[in-house]
Order: sequence, then structure tokens, then C-alpha cells
Amino acid sequence: MLRGLWADLADLALPTECAGCRQRRSGLRHGVCPDCVTALRALRPGAVRPVPAPVGLPACHALGSYGGPLREALLAYKEHGRHSLARPLGALLAEVVAAAVGSARPLVLVPVPDTPAAARARYGDHLGRLARHCARRLGSAGWPVRVDRPVRAMPRPDSVTLDSAGRAATALAAFRVRPDAGPAPRGATVVLLDDIITTGSTLAAISQLLSVRGLSPSVAAVLAATEKRHQR
Repeated sequence: MLRGLWADLADLALPTECAGCRQRRSGLRHGVCPDCVTALRALRPGAVRPVPAPVGLPACHALGSYGGPLREALLAYKEHGRHSLARPLGALLAEVVAAAVGSARPLVLVPVPDTPAAARARYGDHLGRLARHCARRLGSAGWPVRVDRPVRAMPRPDSVTLDSAGRAATALAAFRVRPDAGPAPRGATVVLLDDIITTGSTLAAISQLLSVRGLSPSVAAVLAATEKRHQR
């Protein structure tokens, strides 16, 4: 699937700086410079796990550590409104899903929802856009896939000062399953999608909520994992 990644990156609107290294270069014609494209293409998805892992967390795969061009591209996309990065980042997320699931099979992709306030601060539903591009890339490779939004996010307090148990409790209270959410189609694999995994509490909470509705996720796929809290 990575064969088309350079074309995706080359199609981006002309920026004033590279999204991967933040270097301003005269005549830069791509959203990500060739050096950063090379660095991103060299990343290979692998299993990651928070230490300690929260109860209910499914198996997790990430493209790479939260650093370098991957971190900068994610920040440019989420915090600076570089929406044109959704297509190549979605393609990279499709690589993670494919590596996590294995052979092609029917998939239900469930992106972690943002609260309305977070969506406004991040120039819209950033994970929803990534999920759609991820699904298109997987679909073009022959995977039967659909994107579902069975969970909505509730307002929640800052959890920076909480311990792992407090984070887990806060995360569980921060989401609600929609009343019309139904079970996954027979034979389909449910995959949770997120951009970054830190403690894993959000993914674990959503997984627990979905499991009681017949949507138990088999795996979570993310773009980046914080290095200090994860091991391969």
C-alpha cells in the first residue's frame, strides 16, 4: 500500500514549511519534504503495549514512536489545520490496520470520537477524516470495510494529574454508546482507531463499552505510541 504514499504527499497544497521537519525551504512543493517522506516510508507497524496496561485494552499496533517527522506531521494536522495531511496519514494508518489484522477480511473501523469542544479546537473531526481515508485505502486494496461511529464523547475533566486508576475511571465516564449502535456484521473484525496511544485508558474504555453491544474490538491501530510508556 505504501507505493502510492509519495503520490499522496506530492498532491498536497503548497505549504510554507515542511510538515515533518518544520524547515522553511524556498521552492518547497510538497506538504512533506523528500527527507521526511523517506523517514515516514521507512516506518514499519508493530505491536505496542502501555506499561502498565489498563484492563480491557485490546492488542495495539502503531506505525512508530511519537517523535521525529511522524510527531510533527500529526501536530501540523491536528493543531495547525493542515487538513491536506489527512490523506497520507490515513494511508499510513491503513498500513497499521493491515499489519494488525493480517489477511484481508471484512472490517469495521471505529475512530475514537472527539468532544465538540475538542473538534472545534482541532479544526474539525480529525480522526473521522483519517478513518475515511484509511477505509478508502483499504477498500482500494480489496478489503471490505466500513466506518462506524457507535460511541460519542462526553465532556470530561483534565486527567493530567490522575494516576492510572483515575485515568481509567475518567475515560470510562467520558464516552457513551449511541442508542442505535448494533452488533458488528457476522464475520467482521472491529478495529479501534486513534492517532496516539499514551496510557491506553481511552482505547480500553471504549473497548469495554463496545463489548457489551456486540462490537468487541479485536485490535486497536494508531499512528504513534509515546516512547516512555510503551514497549514492542
